[in-house]
Amino acid sequence: MRIRELLSCGRPSISFEFFPPKDDAGFAGLMTTLGSLRELRPTYVSVTYGAGGSTRARTLDVVKRVKRDFGIEAMAHLTCVGASRAELGEVLDQLADAGIENVLALRGDPPKGVERFEAHPDGFHYANELARFVRERRPFCVAGACYPEKHPEAASFSADLEHLKRKVDAGAEFLITQLFFENRLYFDFVHEARAVGIGVPIIPGIMPITNVAQVERFTNMCGATIPQRLLEELRMIKDDPAAVLSLGVAHATAQCLDLLQRGAPGIHFYTLNKSPATRTILMALRIAFPPAYTPAGWFL
Repeated sequence: MRIRELLSCGRPSISFEFFPPKDDAGFAGLMTTLGSLRELRPTYVSVTYGAGGSTRARTLDVVKRVKRDFGIEAMAHLTCVGASRAELGEVLDQLADAGIENVLALRGDPPKGVERFEAHPDGFHYANELARFVRERRPFCVAGACYPEKHPEAASFSADLEHLKRKVDAGAEFLITQLFFENRLYFDFVHEARAVGIGVPIIPGIMPITNVAQVERFTNMCGATIPQRLLEELRMIKDDPAAVLSLGVAHATAQCLDLLQRGAPGIHFYTLNKSPATRTILMALRIAFPPAYTPAGWFL
């Protein structure tokens, strides 16, 4: 089913993001995580795509398994990095043949060791070009990414919004934000996006903090910030994994509850292929925000 249709049902969506493991052991672990989270009845699951298409085969495998074996609606990430139009078209055909109806169209990050993104000679430079290509190739529901704190390569916040508007005009039917840790950033971003004519659902992306060094690395890469008080508290307990997990879960739960109470259309969890933190947050939300959940699942 097309995710945009699920997003018009009137209750918040809950979704998880996973990345394709590099080896068989990791793949088996991911299947265990998926099995654990399936009982929470997410609206959909998304699967990332490695730099330069390095995980293409595993992305296809995971996204097929999610829908076929677990009965969860699936969305495949697709990037412009290192791929020609013909190669991208082949991937889209494989997804469509497997019954996948949803694609997250991304420019993508350059491969490790490469400083700047460079388009394939017969490929695309921007996500809006890929979004248009996907829509013209097959009748997919196309999603796009957005940055509440501005894409790190954008010249300005307003320039970033202009790029985002082009992406939506090219066919992106809903947007998922990069991770953030202060809800004001999300609501301010939504306000500015609406002001420039972006009317599609904007789903907040939340990553429960489970490792201090890891989250600092991620935020440095994507241009997100951690509130100073939260960062200071995390650094004080960084050598106590249980304490970090407890604080990370508590902060993310508070974020999610506030987002849902103030009208966010759903929550997209960056799970890092692990289930405990996300499960704990969702169990708390079931109690604190019952209108979002029914016995049939989230947003169903």
